[in-house]
Amino acid sequence: MVRMKWAAALAAAAMLGAPALAQDKPKELVVGIATFLSGPASVFGVPGKNAADLLIEELNAKGGVLGVPVKPVYVDEGAGTNQLLSEYRRVVQEQGAQVMFGAISSGSCNALAPVAEDLKVVNVMWDCGTQTIFEDGKWKYSVRTQAHAGAEMMSTLLYLMKSKPDFKTIAVVNQDYAWGRESWALFQAGLKALKPDVKVVAELFPKFGAPDFSTEITRLSALRPDVVLSTSWGGDLDTFVQQAAARGLLKQSTFVLPLAESSLERLGNVLPEGVIIGGRGDHYWLHPKHKNSPEMLSFVKKYKDKTGVYPIYPTFHMAQAVIGLAKAYEKAGQAAGEKWPSKEQVIAAFEGLEFKSLTGTVSIRSDHQGLEDQLLGTTKRVPDYPFAVYDKMALYPGKLVTTPLGEKSLEWFAKVKPDLVTDKSIETFDYSK
Repeated sequence: MVRMKWAAALAAAAMLGAPALAQDKPKELVVGIATFLSGPASVFGVPGKNAADLLIEELNAKGGVLGVPVKPVYVDEGAGTNQLLSEYRRVVQEQGAQVMFGAISSGSCNALAPVAEDLKVVNVMWDCGTQTIFEDGKWKYSVRTQAHAGAEMMSTLLYLMKSKPDFKTIAVVNQDYAWGRESWALFQAGLKALKPDVKVVAELFPKFGAPDFSTEITRLSALRPDVVLSTSWGGDLDTFVQQAAARGLLKQSTFVLPLAESSLERLGNVLPEGVIIGGRGDHYWLHPKHKNSPEMLSFVKKYKDKTGVYPIYPTFHMAQAVIGLAKAYEKAGQAAGEKWPSKEQVIAAFEGLEFKSLTGTVSIRSDHQGLEDQLLGTTKRVPDYPFAVYDKMALYPGKLVTTPLGEKSLEWFAKVKPDLVTDKSIETFDYSK
């Protein structure tokens, strides 16, 4: 009897230490998707939802994920952090979501990562940019299918240094939350390393969702900095640019707007030529290398037919999350002997995963951080469209501008060398119809 109890105890211990085993196929794969469906950031979040609807419909038409249809369930990030956390838990615990996409705001991602650990649910960070999420913590169940602020700000800095090397003063106008503060800290650290004589004349952090930027614009008008940097996005960026343009500020200083790709069509003729813009990755429906690929042409047509507008970078981020998830399940399914993989097997499959996106190739490192190229350009007015487009483009390889594995972004930025500005792996392009 004692021997039987000892054997049972050993078996139980072995089960606890063993990796999670493959499971029976579910009737559907519920995927919870957190995005801004209300508030000023909805101009960014709703396009993400529209893309998810389109992409998941296409995925299901091809058999879903390992033969299982995907069912999206949406959570409004605009309801506030407390409500977001509550809804996130509800979708997992009550609706059986095995996967969650969370989220857009860096603050939301920081709040959701520990919740995903508690719930043991696959958490795909489909858009947030904070670089600290995997540098300051290790999250087993979270993975990011696109770049972080480090890659985005390094490429922006390199582009500015190349296109306007003689600037002497700079001001920043960023939203007052994690993304706005962290992105400026990175940029400033790199700026001190590459151009220590530049003077920062103003650091302005208006409230997230602010409707009026007259105080900031008045200050900038008086200071007349050579460069104005703003990593703001969504409705905040639209409002700031419209009010600054009305005061002539966009012609007074060189504006650097690393997230302005998402606002080009909405801003129409408000945005003049000569503004440096980016799209948090290589995301651009007129991408110089991929605009005529069958996949891109199909996506742009279907998205425009569905929404009446062209896709913007959150739609590409959503595409990467959906494609990446499907590829991870395929890889995990093979490892599980073609059975339905466990959540632990899916997360393990993300490590080292490479997959083709609409604009290039995304790879996931062992720390669960995604690598993707970065595309920047300068606005140009053309007769082909009633809004500004990219010109004088530069495409930065993801590996070149992403903080090396195991290093902290702030420390890496502080020691960046000038030769990175002219690295031979950087490709350049001019606008062509």
